[in-house]
Amino acid sequence: MLGLLPSVALAICDVEYVAQPGDNLFSIAETHYGDRERWTMIYYRNQDVLAGSSVVPGRKLQIPCVKQASEPDATPLRRRGAEMTLLTGGGYAPFTDRGLPGQGMVTELVNAALELAPSPVSYAINWEDDWSKHLFPMLDQKEFDMGFPWLKPDCAAEPDNERCANFHFSDPVMALPIMLFVRQDNQFAFAEDSDIEGKTLCRPKGYFTHDLNRAGRGWLDDGKITLVQPQSPADCFRMVSERQVDAVAVNLFLGASSIVREGLRDTVLPLEKPLSEEGLHVVISKRHWRGTSHLYRINAGLKKLRHSGRFEDIMSRHLELFWAQLQ
Repeated sequence: MLGLLPSVALAICDVEYVAQPGDNLFSIAETHYGDRERWTMIYYRNQDVLAGSSVVPGRKLQIPCVKQASEPDATPLRRRGAEMTLLTGGGYAPFTDRGLPGQGMVTELVNAALELAPSPVSYAINWEDDWSKHLFPMLDQKEFDMGFPWLKPDCAAEPDNERCANFHFSDPVMALPIMLFVRQDNQFAFAEDSDIEGKTLCRPKGYFTHDLNRAGRGWLDDGKITLVQPQSPADCFRMVSERQVDAVAVNLFLGASSIVREGLRDTVLPLEKPLSEEGLHVVISKRHWRGTSHLYRINAGLKKLRHSGRFEDIMSRHLELFWAQLQ
């Protein structure tokens, strides 16, 4: 599991595929790449025609070829003493880290968006590895203009959430599929929300829970599930491997890395249907005097990034690196 297979070299790719009843991204990846783990290539290439993260029969999907890792895009507007300053941190692979190619997939996407934005300005990216300092006090006190990447709470349901009350969020830089990771010998059907009722899920302490309690779901408020919150992802994966919980509910990248790190390749796998989809955003203080113009710039750049095809190119490069490193 979670590795490169020789059959990838013989992939049926750079073709158009019409989704059939019963298809999912895992099965389509198995057919075209010979490797179900390559479903993320199809997911990020076709987000405009997917229903969230589900395949709709009859819709045409582009099947991209797996690209070899290449050098990250140049960043000519990035320099010291710049007009705009951004804040991020390390230790958040594959999204941001100074040791990653392009300093991570989100860093490279933000770079590209700012360069494609209307009336581009010079910018600098600053690093603080203590993430607890980013929102408060650094961004709240406007030590830096914007920060990334941040998950957005359900601000409609929780307007008093400190992130919602104090920060504006950009459009999503990228989407994160939130997966259910289960024992291979204890898979359960997840086609509808009702299939989760009565289950015991594990998600580490301090992680968001709004997707479990959103409108129409209410799993926590209505006591429809049991949520266990140990200290770390490793604790959750140990618990699912020892049958103490039914599933671990975390994002695809964290889950895949944890499976490899904990030696659970032959024990734990993700279910095919994601539990939810969360965005990673750029944030700016609501009290920032240039908040509107900076948000417009990043959002316009993100839109152009997708229309230009560079989004898929950057994601393909980083996804290939991610899966290769796990092997």
